[in-house]
Amino acid sequence: MDIIIDNLSDNAVAQLLNSHLQQMHEFSPPESIHALDQEKLNDPSVTFWSARDKGVLAGCGALKELSRHCGEIKSMKTDNTFLRKGVASTILEALLAEATARGYKSVSLETGSNEAFNPAIALYKKYGFIECGPFAEYKRDPYSKFYTKHLD
Repeated sequence: MDIIIDNLSDNAVAQLLNSHLQQMHEFSPPESIHALDQEKLNDPSVTFWSARDKGVLAGCGALKELSRHCGEIKSMKTDNTFLRKGVASTILEALLAEATARGYKSVSLETGSNEAFNPAIALYKKYGFIECGPFAEYKRDPYSKFYTKHLD
């Protein structure tokens, strides 16, 4: 599995991101959806990675710089054909390694509160994320859960 910084120009990436946004709309009202669209993922504060297995897009994730010491995990998504094959773990490990290399003291994330998000929450907890309150510009929302991880 190769994890590479991607420029979002690949059709498969666009389809995976659209699938991610559609899934968010299934479980949350529009005002509670915080997934970034392709335009926002192109912001200079965001670095986007794709995971590829023999050239085939398996998943993606992004790291947004909130400050010199803090980052946010965004747009974690695994293609359905690669579910339960370690793609999300591999992407998360790469994002955490990059956050550490950048000197971040912590990384945080927002995810949904619906039971459909339980596998993602289990993954984040496995990697040492703990539940926290809203951060950055987020506000309390019954459709959101917030997690943070302190880095060494």
